[in-house]
Amino acid sequence: MKIRPEPTTVALRPASQVMRLARMGSAHQSRLSFMRSLLRSLKRENWRFDRPVWSMDSNGVGHAVYRAIGPRRTYSLVAFAHDLPDHMRSDRVIATAWDATFALFDGTPTQDDINRLSQNVPKQEAGRISDRELSLSRANRSVRLWSHVVERLSRGDQPDEDQIEAVGYLMRTTAVYGSGKFGAADRAVLAGRTIMGAPFHAEMLAVWLIRSFSVDLVEHMAQIKGGERAVRIDPALRHRLGIGNSTGLGMAPFLVNHPALLNAWMTARETAIARVRALPNATQEAQEVFRRRLSRAQENVTGWHSEHPVQIPKLKALRTDLDLLATHVESGALDQADPWNTLIGWSDTALSMEGQEQLASLILEPYGDLVDDLVPTMATDETACFRIDGTMTVATLRALLKRDYAWALQIDHVPAERCARFWYVSEEKLEPRLGQRHEEPGAEMEEPLDTSRAVCTLDAALDAEDGATLVADFLLRHPEFRHTVRRIQIAATRPYSEIRENLIDAGMLPIDMLRCKLAFFGASRFDPRSDRWVRICLYRNAPFPGDLANAPEDDWA
Repeated sequence: MKIRPEPTTVALRPASQVMRLARMGSAHQSRLSFMRSLLRSLKRENWRFDRPVWSMDSNGVGHAVYRAIGPRRTYSLVAFAHDLPDHMRSDRVIATAWDATFALFDGTPTQDDINRLSQNVPKQEAGRISDRELSLSRANRSVRLWSHVVERLSRGDQPDEDQIEAVGYLMRTTAVYGSGKFGAADRAVLAGRTIMGAPFHAEMLAVWLIRSFSVDLVEHMAQIKGGERAVRIDPALRHRLGIGNSTGLGMAPFLVNHPALLNAWMTARETAIARVRALPNATQEAQEVFRRRLSRAQENVTGWHSEHPVQIPKLKALRTDLDLLATHVESGALDQADPWNTLIGWSDTALSMEGQEQLASLILEPYGDLVDDLVPTMATDETACFRIDGTMTVATLRALLKRDYAWALQIDHVPAERCARFWYVSEEKLEPRLGQRHEEPGAEMEEPLDTSRAVCTLDAALDAEDGATLVADFLLRHPEFRHTVRRIQIAATRPYSEIRENLIDAGMLPIDMLRCKLAFFGASRFDPRSDRWVRICLYRNAPFPGDLANAPEDDWA
């Protein structure tokens, strides 16, 4: 659908509204999500895919190579399958063995490359990869569904549709590392590349190819078991299989540690929403696309289950919201002037926060030509804002603090429950952790994620300074404030750079940060297992590499 971009005449939703954890923890995937923008780019550039290496034995142990071949570059997933005893299978970061391990290789690997990777990739953190690798990851089988699919296919039968619907994936990744971790190529290596320059496209490519590997391996095991009786998975069932993911606390601090990048992501999303809200009418074609996507959202939430006490009522409210939204749309809501802006305004009082954020994502669906150009803006040079402006005066800094961090100054950090937690990095796994300040040792190793408290401490220190003092002179005497001063200067021109919450409060839910980031990835069916661990599904219903060229563009989410 060709739609001429209209000038934005609707204001972006303010940071005071969208940068609160409860709303961030209600985020949904959208056209701007990284896995969707990746597949659109691969399709438009006519990328080709093959599997030049498949070396698996009768126990399903061995290695394989999957290639993505583009007009200028080739990327290869090198996969290793292992015979993992059941008692060693764990999604926790402390695990030391997995059902499968992977590296995304920059180019086509030689046998020497595969040999080198075979000595390191299965070890994950204990091994080392090189700057020829763009990501390092591992995955475990969903044992119940895996066994069921192998058994059914080996007998010549198809898997049970209800079981596939209930689980949604054959394997789930427990980590996908990139950006220089464990020796992988640094982010700067990818910055100028047309597809991989977008945020997390390398990791999303790896996950997409891992999905293919999981299906190929389960069919291989069924063929070994059943011989000539064995069959392959029906294409319709195959597409309903995504790739699972277990994500823990380690991902949460990312949004805090990358304020400029967070601002870029949120600005792109809010700009897209504002562009659609500014449209004076909705064509019949746009209305039909929206209705189809709304119907899919209703179907998705019907099959989305959770046992977490926070998510259960949110899911119940979302089901009610989507039914109410569908009824409202059918009553003619999209036929009036300024339909999308009016619809968003209606949702502010008619729907829960889950429903409001689902609607904000859904209104983008008919308007790819209006919003997809925002994807490149979601990458940003974070080094450009790292340098502190020491020529700024204390008076100016104080004014910025009062303007942009008024929310932080309203928080009383003295009560024990307001500073109940501290963030630190574990020595064993170098992973972020949350400690209980008043119950556990280690607060002296606290990471600077207590932004609201740090801002209040800086505010008190600035009150004792002459306004004409240069920030450089102030920081020479008080270097402990460098981090906070930098954040304030970043926020001065980047309104969505800061989560407007006390991140050390006893009631803070890290899963809200996890869900926000995972929604930008493109995740669906969030299932929190605690306040700091969530299971999701990626690429459910997406084309497989062999189907991408002939699949309708971005018509699967």
